[in-house]
Amino acid sequence: MSKQSSQKRLLICTFLALASGFFGGYIGGQISLQAHSQNCQNQRWELFKAGCKVAIAPGAMWQGSTTGIWTGSVLGAFFGGLVTRKE
Repeated sequence: MSKQSSQKRLLICTFLALASGFFGGYIGGQISLQAHSQNCQNQRWELFKAGCKVAIAPGAMWQGSTTGIWTGSVLGAFFGGLVTRKE
């Protein structure tokens, strides 16, 4: 395999890993936020529901986006390697 071909492969794999990592982080954060927001449905008054959602949002987004970034990056690099492999 030539050096230029190897560099292109590395570039494609890196791009796929980063793109899928960012996409996974966004999706993971949204899913985690929705899942954690279900715990706020028990509140009696709307003010407490809104306060509950504001209080849990940063932790839920952090947890979900971190998991999504790791998962997306690993899967993106794996599939990038599969796509660019030499037969």
